[in-house]
Amino acid sequence: PALFQMSGIQPQVGRGVPCLRCRGLCTGFEPHSWRKICKSCKCSQEEHSLSSELDDDRKIGRLLADSKYATLTARLKGGDGARIYKRNRMIVTNPNISGKDPTFDTVTYEWAPPGLTQKLAMQYMELVPKELQPVAGTEGAFHRRRRLARQLPLHDQDPAQCRGLAEGEQQLMELFVKKYKAEALGVGEVALPGQGGGGKDEEKAQDKSTEPGRAHEPPNGALESAPAAGHYRCDSCQQPVPGDCPVVYAERAGYSRQWHPACFVCCRCAEPLVDLIYFWKSGAAWCGRHYCESLRPRCAGCDEIIFSEDYQQVEGLAWHNKHFACLECETLLTGKPFSLANASLLCTTCSQSR
Repeated sequence: PALFQMSGIQPQVGRGVPCLRCRGLCTGFEPHSWRKICKSCKCSQEEHSLSSELDDDRKIGRLLADSKYATLTARLKGGDGARIYKRNRMIVTNPNISGKDPTFDTVTYEWAPPGLTQKLAMQYMELVPKELQPVAGTEGAFHRRRRLARQLPLHDQDPAQCRGLAEGEQQLMELFVKKYKAEALGVGEVALPGQGGGGKDEEKAQDKSTEPGRAHEPPNGALESAPAAGHYRCDSCQQPVPGDCPVVYAERAGYSRQWHPACFVCCRCAEPLVDLIYFWKSGAAWCGRHYCESLRPRCAGCDEIIFSEDYQQVEGLAWHNKHFACLECETLLTGKPFSLANASLLCTTCSQSR
């Protein structure tokens, strides 16, 4: 594959990085005291590309630790006992024989499905839209990092990152995280049709929360009931899957279901699931963000999950009581007139001055 350059300025890491959405209008990230936005331009932290690769790998390591996917993590050398994501990178060297002396083009994929031969991993990548292929230094690699920040916010798994927790709610959050790791968290695996799970019987992995009434289909790995070659279908688009093309399996869905690489997306936002990390619920795969929101409300002010039963609600949106405030002047708006635009609250004074 040809290496293509990311358009515009390559994002850097650091507190003062200009916002990518504002294109120069924001001079640098100014953290708000409790909102996950820049005080200067009101854009999210992910628009300023603040995390480093190490931060991201630590975050996924923390997510997968204490779960059945802990084998995808390693203990950080010289660290505090925390685990770090063993992210599988792939370096492909292509000979360039157009000139007199052959040269080599090296392409680095910042993430690739683990446990595959390079040939099968490359087949997988070719089935992903080019603009989403995580080639280092390209839009695809940047989109992967943004999806990671959006789909797997650290404040959905680490109480220490939360500003909205009241006294006694930290334990509620810890139980919430422990429960989703045990019951919903998964990492997709890539294999040829019929080879998911190494031919395991479906009963060993069939998710018990599959929708009532949905018939258990025969497992692809079972010789006596496997579909004939060419009869596999993508669970999402229902199109046939060629026997020589890699597909994605989700262990919690059971191995009778498979997806085209481009079809393994969140059922709520339709975004590709970053690094194949999914949450299984009601017979479908969710990204972490929308899975958590399907169980508890998320504060539109601080972006954190609300564990209190006492909160503000307007037009389908929710706020911690202490975060039900004007975006501009921070005046608390409980019992006061306000306007709501693009999920942001404004007092009457700030609304009129806009």
